[in-house]
Amino acid sequence: MSNQKRIVVKIGSSLLADSEQLTLRYAFMHGLLSDIAKLKKQGYDVVLMSSGAVALGLNAVGKTPEDAGLLDKQAAAACGQLLLLNAYKQVAHEFGFDIAQILVTVGDMEERRRFINAKNTIERLFENGIMPIVNENDTLTTQELRVGDNDRLAAKVAQMIQADHLVLLTSIDGLYDRPPSDPEARFIERLEDVSEYLSATEGTSVLGSGGMLTKLQAANMAQHAGCSTIIAEGIIDSPLLSVMEGERRHTKCVAKGTPQSAWKVWLTNRLQVAGSLVLKQDAAVALTDEIAPIKHTDIVSIQGNFQKGDILHVYDEEGREIARGLTNFSSEEALVLARYPEASTAELLGYSAVPDVITTKNMVVLEENHLPWEAPTSDRQMVASL
Repeated sequence: MSNQKRIVVKIGSSLLADSEQLTLRYAFMHGLLSDIAKLKKQGYDVVLMSSGAVALGLNAVGKTPEDAGLLDKQAAAACGQLLLLNAYKQVAHEFGFDIAQILVTVGDMEERRRFINAKNTIERLFENGIMPIVNENDTLTTQELRVGDNDRLAAKVAQMIQADHLVLLTSIDGLYDRPPSDPEARFIERLEDVSEYLSATEGTSVLGSGGMLTKLQAANMAQHAGCSTIIAEGIIDSPLLSVMEGERRHTKCVAKGTPQSAWKVWLTNRLQVAGSLVLKQDAAVALTDEIAPIKHTDIVSIQGNFQKGDILHVYDEEGREIARGLTNFSSEEALVLARYPEASTAELLGYSAVPDVITTKNMVVLEENHLPWEAPTSDRQMVASL
């Protein structure tokens, strides 16, 4: 691991593309890359999370943000990616550094081996002084397999490279305790518990796919990985250094002390739910008192069609999420084990195995200030209630 300071900067589509003409805002890009060049000279490794490909490609496919369907957006991303990266490359060369592109999917972030492969690629680029520009692969991902917003994806990358700071540049100057249009809205400069302000986070921009809610979710993910988050307006002149040096107001979500191991941080911070378990209430209470394996006899219900090695979200019978962990069995296998608790794994599955669905080394009990996922509802796919 490098001793370099590290920062992940996320830029939304509305900052890079004019909302009416759907053309690139070169003035903003120059200000951004000028600041990044200065940060690199100060000793920072920088990853840029950049939206914008879809917006910039819509003219080519004859669509607007309002009437573009999924296939239109995939085609637009294929067109716009060339425009976006060509512009980044030209401007970066003006400031004396080079760039590389990394396109990722949910699977690249959620599957451990692919996550490590992406991390290793970024590390090698850093070694050569090259700035990675990361984005979701909008050309190939379907609606069901998308992260859906670059805010949380940026937080996953910050976790991946053990960044010191995550900067989310947006169209407003930070977080308010209610919609900024309200004359009584109060600006929040420092944030420790994001759950206090979730009710004030509705709305997205015309071009963007994430609003303030996804930024707070990202900040919560980052703070548990030991990374502070800055939410600020993406102005043209010195959009990064002016907030890094405290010259203009912004919202800062502070890191939560020393993070857990990289393994447990990866286990905890998820982008999608592969599946979930509901535990008997006494087993859930015991788990929160002292971490212990989740046994097949503890399970009340199983949700989702998951595979061995997926990360499951664990709930008590009252719907509170209490843990996340890597499953030793597929949903079909776990269902068989839970339905026939007296039989051995060899009898039920055809091979011998310890009947712990999740072991302690592959599980994290959630801290009180970690944002939970809502428990699955009855209209979602339910594999079985036992």
